[in-house]
Amino acid sequence: MGFPFINGKATLAPAQPVVLPVPERHKQLDPAGYLLDPKLVDAVNVALLLSQPLLLTGEPGTGKTQLAHRLAWELGYDKQVFNTKSTSVARDLFYTFDSMGRFHAAQTREGSSSNLDYVSYNALGRAILLANPPEAVQHLLPKSLPHTGARRSVVLIDEIDKAPRDFPNDLLHEVDAMTFRIPEIAGTEVAAPRDMRPVLVLTSNSERNLPDAFLRRCVFFNIPFPSPARLAEIVQARLPALAEGANPLLVSAVQFFVDFRKQGLRKPPSTAELINWLQILVNAGASPTKPLKASRDALAGSLSALAKTDDDTEALAAFVKTTLGS
Repeated sequence: MGFPFINGKATLAPAQPVVLPVPERHKQLDPAGYLLDPKLVDAVNVALLLSQPLLLTGEPGTGKTQLAHRLAWELGYDKQVFNTKSTSVARDLFYTFDSMGRFHAAQTREGSSSNLDYVSYNALGRAILLANPPEAVQHLLPKSLPHTGARRSVVLIDEIDKAPRDFPNDLLHEVDAMTFRIPEIAGTEVAAPRDMRPVLVLTSNSERNLPDAFLRRCVFFNIPFPSPARLAEIVQARLPALAEGANPLLVSAVQFFVDFRKQGLRKPPSTAELINWLQILVNAGASPTKPLKASRDALAGSLSALAKTDDDTEALAAFVKTTLGS
């Protein structure tokens, strides 16, 4: 049974469970298919040359997060990810310590008496540890963190603007020196060798201004929303069904998408949502060799991928009527 998977008219349960398709999101996230504009390539190379963090801004869905994955893939480095929260503090970027677990062990005399067993390393702390030869940091490695040889990492600090304002300020020394201390393990300090420093990529949705002192230490790049031609290239890199031959569907759908984004929406759809929408259209029977208006049935069933609020849903329905006719 193909798409659509239900029709809302069944009166009997199926004889066999419906088989849903295996998610293919990994194809859309394949770093080999990530397209970099020349100016973004320049910014990345400047950050690598200066050993400074690369700070990326831009609309949600413009590829800020995926740039870090592409960079790790192209450089052949490990990838470490820290998802910033509104409660994040600077130490969280390096490690967390299970204080309650250690206290319980001390009170009950059950469990380990070694503080190391209550330390969990997070993205940048793990990257700094793994940048060192194993023998140099063996006394800091829990059993859960295998380390077979020094290696470099790309560390993504995603949506740093979600954190409290003190968060980036508290990282100034650590980011400059690529070092951190662990008070719970005799105040031990560990630093990355200069020739193995992690590569930092930070993303921000500009929800909160970052401190000037932190910005001065970063290479900045704002990823603009792609042009229609670039959007078509991105789609073709991610959706094989639209990658070859003449594509009236792709051309007309991209133009429809771009024009819809100009309708004063509360949440304009992103590039990722464009890809999802086109994937739905193709699976619903839209022909790549025919323009969007020739696939009204497929279009009608796909609109929930583009509008994510009540107001935008109403705007989309009106836009479809105005643009493509009733």
